[in-house]
Amino acid sequence: MLTLSQALYDQIVAHARADHPDEACGVVAGPAGTDRPERFIPMLNAARSPTFYEFDSSDLLKLYRDMDDRDEEPVIIYHSHTATEAYPSRTDISYANEPGAHYVLVSTADTDDAGPFQFRSFRIVSGVITEEDVKVVQG
Repeated sequence: MLTLSQALYDQIVAHARADHPDEACGVVAGPAGTDRPERFIPMLNAARSPTFYEFDSSDLLKLYRDMDDRDEEPVIIYHSHTATEAYPSRTDISYANEPGAHYVLVSTADTDDAGPFQFRSFRIVSGVITEEDVKVVQG
């Protein structure tokens, strides 16, 4: 289960909405070994595409150096889908190289008549996708 604060949830959704119609992407870092998301880090979608996201390689290198300096790891790796449901694509699966991370997808397309977006979390390990519950807490 992914547990995150209402503030982090709101920041991820706001980033996805702000970058629409392009896909948004980013990371939420937390103390190494805790599985506790704490620090919201929106990233630039270097692809600037409505159907594809890509972290800029130099930004990603800076991010990992910064997390190392702070003894953090990526707890959440998120991106948005702008026209499809919030479910990992084949490309998303091929990019999933952090087996301990929660992969959050936000759909800014109204694909299920349940509102303007979907917020879902997955574990992706060795190409296997497992959806997990999301618990949003105050604080």
